[in-house]
Amino acid sequence: MARRTDPGSLLFNGAMGLLAVLTLLLLVAPTVVVLVVSFTNGFSLKFPPPGYSLRWYHELLDASHLHFAAGNSLVVAAVTTVLSVLLGVAGALAIARSASATARVLDSLFMSPLVLPALAFGIAALMTFSAIGWPVSTTTLVIGHTVVCVPYVIRTTTAALAQLEPALLESSASLGASRSYTFRRVTWPLIRPGVLAGAFIAFMSSFDNVPVSLFLRDARTDMLPIRMWQDLEGKLDVTIAALSGVIIVATVLMMLVMERVAGLSRRLRS
Repeated sequence: MARRTDPGSLLFNGAMGLLAVLTLLLLVAPTVVVLVVSFTNGFSLKFPPPGYSLRWYHELLDASHLHFAAGNSLVVAAVTTVLSVLLGVAGALAIARSASATARVLDSLFMSPLVLPALAFGIAALMTFSAIGWPVSTTTLVIGHTVVCVPYVIRTTTAALAQLEPALLESSASLGASRSYTFRRVTWPLIRPGVLAGAFIAFMSSFDNVPVSLFLRDARTDMLPIRMWQDLEGKLDVTIAALSGVIIVATVLMMLVMERVAGLSRRLRS
């Protein structure tokens, strides 16, 4: 006997499916618009473009102020990622398998930058550095970015450690292996995908960070997101659309590589 389909269930599934499609369009449409506009042959950010050309990508090659800001952003993001991995892995190893109240408090402390509003943290960091006499510089940028990026590495590394069988570590110890040897030969190979996923998220978060960079940078440490924002605010430069297209394509390629190497989507769901 065929099962009868509940009309209420069909209506609910249809409504949720429609909502999912609308949400996807809302997320993807701005990116598609930017990519299309980046190929315009006009002098304004108009959609649809009056015509198509690669002129603004050629203009991008000569935009030295954007090259300078991009170089600063890449350096800060790279150093931030290295520091975030070192601190994040150490923090995750310290709290992942501990059930003590101290570990739980430390876990909440490490995750607090994700809860605190980014603008509030940015101005608080500026006030702190001013109080101790540190002028804004690349160092203050790296410190500020590291604080907000470490939680990503801790979270993905903790998820990877949660899937690590304790018996493997016990077997290694029972065979006389030191803790450092066990970490190099047992723990690290198994948690490496989680660490790489966290490093990727930390890099992208630092490279695209606006609130912290807004307060902790000066003219010598101009950051790419701030420069793009200022150019759009002042003159609606179409070159920014071309730069956005380059960033979008580079991000997609990096995500594909990380998905292949570290299973990024699986780590984010953990």
